[in-house]
Amino acid sequence: MQTIELLTQQAKALAAGETVEMTEAEQEVARILQICNACRYCEGFCAVFPAMTRRLEFFKADTNFLANLCHNCGACLTSCQYAPPHEFAVNVPQAMAVVRGQTYSEYAWPAPLGKLYQRNGLTLSLALFAALSLFLILSTVLNGHGLAVLWGSVDLKGNFYNLFPHNLLISLFLPIFLFAMLALAMGVRRFWRDIKPATSGADLKPPAALEATSNVLELKYLDGGHGQGCTNADDAFTHARRRCHHLTFYGFLLCFAATSLATIYHYVFGWVAPYEFPSLPKLLGAVGGASMMLGTAGLWYLHQKRNPEQGARQQKTMDLGFIALLFFVAATGMALWLGRSTPALALLLCVHLGAVMALFITLPYNKFAHGIFRTAALLRHNVEKRQPNPIGLGAD
Repeated sequence: MQTIELLTQQAKALAAGETVEMTEAEQEVARILQICNACRYCEGFCAVFPAMTRRLEFFKADTNFLANLCHNCGACLTSCQYAPPHEFAVNVPQAMAVVRGQTYSEYAWPAPLGKLYQRNGLTLSLALFAALSLFLILSTVLNGHGLAVLWGSVDLKGNFYNLFPHNLLISLFLPIFLFAMLALAMGVRRFWRDIKPATSGADLKPPAALEATSNVLELKYLDGGHGQGCTNADDAFTHARRRCHHLTFYGFLLCFAATSLATIYHYVFGWVAPYEFPSLPKLLGAVGGASMMLGTAGLWYLHQKRNPEQGARQQKTMDLGFIALLFFVAATGMALWLGRSTPALALLLCVHLGAVMALFITLPYNKFAHGIFRTAALLRHNVEKRQPNPIGLGAD
């Protein structure tokens, strides 16, 4: 009976478009997972391996789903008896990383912008940041203020809305933010549609959604499989990467909450900024900014210390570009707050707004996308594992 169910599932997968030719990277993931499926030493390490054991063959949708389920903790590479220099050359983290990068590019919306993933992400991010900052500086100078505003000769009374009115900032940032959200939603919608038939085809239910949400908020699968954390170049386990991700993620959420709350203050209650410490928007922003600075600085350092065999070389600059933009958004925001009563206010504001605009313009096409696609993969995993295992030999 289980064999019939398995064949039926595979037939559905083929009918859903799995005859699409797989890339070389996807074929490599399929090859490696065939070996892993025979070994199963890492079956309890993370969500990838229990999901793997529900399959006898790996089509395009399977490889994309499993690649985005992988958190790149490196535990399986450290433990694998078939890892390089063995002739089988099993390197799950690196193979998955390459396919993840292809996934972001393939599902990008609009499609032509997917090529941004394949370019020098660090240089592109920093160049866009510098260009937008310069544009805002020139706009300020040419908008009747002159160069004097940059030297502090124009008294802004510590209020940057005297330089950029609130409604002007909304008109600048709202279209960028809405486009970024739309582009991410369109990309992950296509991804969900393609992997759903390969992950049981069942609909998402509240228990699966709640467990997946918990997995995301805890960064559960960055614990190295046995609760020891991720590995460094020396193969030593550490929780530093998980903690830095938490600092960055929750710092970003706190900053976003501060901005959202300030918007509510302005439009609902008529409380006009600036808000002084210890007001809630200022408190959330200060804690969030400090957390983001610590988290991104730690991630940058750990990125340099990681074993190059654990990642994809072509993704490194995209990772660093996103980390750099997040750091500059937080650092310039903190500098703006501390320097709001100094002659440097105008310059600091232009640089901070340039960093924020660069971040949101590139959001659908930088490393931020990995969190969205990984969340979708975790949702599908928690749906799939609640269905009968068609093979009957898996971990769940």
